[in-house]
Amino acid sequence: MSDQPEPPAGFEASGMRLWEAVTTPYVLTPSELSVLAEACRTADECDRLEAAVRELPELVVRGSTGQPKVHPLLEEVRRHRLLLERLTAALNLPDEDQQVGLRAGARHARKAALGRWNQEAIG
Repeated sequence: MSDQPEPPAGFEASGMRLWEAVTTPYVLTPSELSVLAEACRTADECDRLEAAVRELPELVVRGSTGQPKVHPLLEEVRRHRLLLERLTAALNLPDEDQQVGLRAGARHARKAALGRWNQEAIG
């Protein structure tokens, strides 16, 4: 019997790929599985929104006073991408060279330190 948890019903292709990509190598807690499920749903929603954007005849629409403005679906795609990024970051999965994932603050500090170190090596 597999230790890999069953995905919730209703995932589409992107959601299933994300679920399998995370649950195959990692063991997640129930709360992490909930976050992953939301990330998978968001990935599927991104696909549907992006498909709708591709079907638009124009990316610019007229605003309430007749001014040109970006189609609202583009903003929604952007928001969903940000949400997906936040949800996957919240999973705190380790990089390939780590045993445990770094929290957001530690990840930022590590990136800053590596940046400083690289600058010193160059200069």
